[in-house]
Amino acid sequence: MLDLLNELLWGKLLLVLLVAVGIGFTVASRGVQFRYFGRMFRVLGSGQAFKREQNGHLSSFQALVLSVAGRVGGGNIAGVAVAITLGGPGAIFWMWLVGLMGMATSFLECTLAQTYKQAEGDGTYRGGPAYYITRGLGPRWKWLANVYAVLLLLTFGLAFTGVQSYAAATSLADAFGFPVLASGITLAVIVGLIIFGGIKRIVRISDLVVPVMAVGYLLVTLVVLVMNVDKLPGVIALIFHSAFGLEPAVGGGIGAAIMMGLKRGLFSNEAGLGSAPNVAAVAYVPHPVNQGIVQAFSVFIDTLLICSCTAFLILLSGVYAPGMDSDLSVVALTQAAMAEHVGAWGRSFVSVALLLFVFSSILYNYYLGENSLYYFSPNNRLLTTLYRGFVVILVGWSATRDLSSVFGFADVTMGLLAVANLVALILLFKPGLAILKDYDDQVRQGIDQPIFDVRQHPGLDLDLKSWEIEPGDIGVAQQGMKGDSALPDG
Repeated sequence: MLDLLNELLWGKLLLVLLVAVGIGFTVASRGVQFRYFGRMFRVLGSGQAFKREQNGHLSSFQALVLSVAGRVGGGNIAGVAVAITLGGPGAIFWMWLVGLMGMATSFLECTLAQTYKQAEGDGTYRGGPAYYITRGLGPRWKWLANVYAVLLLLTFGLAFTGVQSYAAATSLADAFGFPVLASGITLAVIVGLIIFGGIKRIVRISDLVVPVMAVGYLLVTLVVLVMNVDKLPGVIALIFHSAFGLEPAVGGGIGAAIMMGLKRGLFSNEAGLGSAPNVAAVAYVPHPVNQGIVQAFSVFIDTLLICSCTAFLILLSGVYAPGMDSDLSVVALTQAAMAEHVGAWGRSFVSVALLLFVFSSILYNYYLGENSLYYFSPNNRLLTTLYRGFVVILVGWSATRDLSSVFGFADVTMGLLAVANLVALILLFKPGLAILKDYDDQVRQGIDQPIFDVRQHPGLDLDLKSWEIEPGDIGVAQQGMKGDSALPDG
């Protein structure tokens, strides 16, 4: 039954929906992910993006770091190896394509999450697909929001948390011989100490872990690429030939390449799943599009940079050959490839990198589950505490269990999650484009930092308290004005 549902979801339905939203919004927005690519760095380079919890709010950069913590996980090491092993090198091409389309999709969903976010009493915000479905589509679509919230809890809050814990423990056992039980208990204790501190503590830890893990992994793989620069054109040619069935691929040829690239690309960058918008909504930004731009950039970091590094690492080694039957596990394949390039310490490096990736993903997955529970029962401290305790137990227990069947189940629920969110995004194309047009118009007027005036959008059911713009941002916008364009007062 799981195989049948997977084939239906990933082989047909999701392919159509991902293309419809990714390409559709790319065309409708005039290639927003490309024309604002340079602005991604400007938004992140602004003073506001790096402010830490001003007036209790989390910054745009902190939201980016937390979303990267989730996007950059086991999928960037194990998932890429799965895609190559089962779909051949051509799966990487389709993963890239999903990433480029996913930048537009992530822009749309994260802009909507910011637009429809809800202010909380402690200065933080809540938001995500369940919120923009409820507010953006109205009461008659409440059932879809409920279905989405349940699927998010099952997929990320529970299933993926267990799978990530198992991946970390088995990797440490392979590289260092650590008992999986000891690894699981240690990981559970550390996770417990962090998640019981709430979203702000999770963000602070991610601020430390994510830059170290991402930059460290990129630097080491960049060294490998430089060492093998003469082989790089051949590997790139192999990827493109395999993508269109011109080279042998495991299993189903071009069909396997497309399916594995689609599935693993979405699993890795999560664009279209609606998971990242739950995190994108927590930040204070003067305009929703700011966070849409930042989150599109996080897809680029995940798929076009880090996943590509893993792919080249494997394909440049002698460990993998197209059409081979590998006895190595997916993690061990990446470890063996790294060890061949840099020596025995490479195996340990991959294990440590995977551990950091998985650790940050577990924190991210936990928050997604908590956000789902909060949607159903706001400010229920007992429910939140019980969930936190269950996650700690799940992390420790999962480390000692083979969760391959759970991974199959999670593939199905992830597919259903994507269907629910993508349908909502299609229905919300119009408000998404209206918010983008508001931003575009201000940029054309020469406003350096566009701001969002809720009074200009009376048709949207918005939480006015969540769009109280800080006076400093209004001042920056007014300084960058050209002509007599009016901006909101106070």
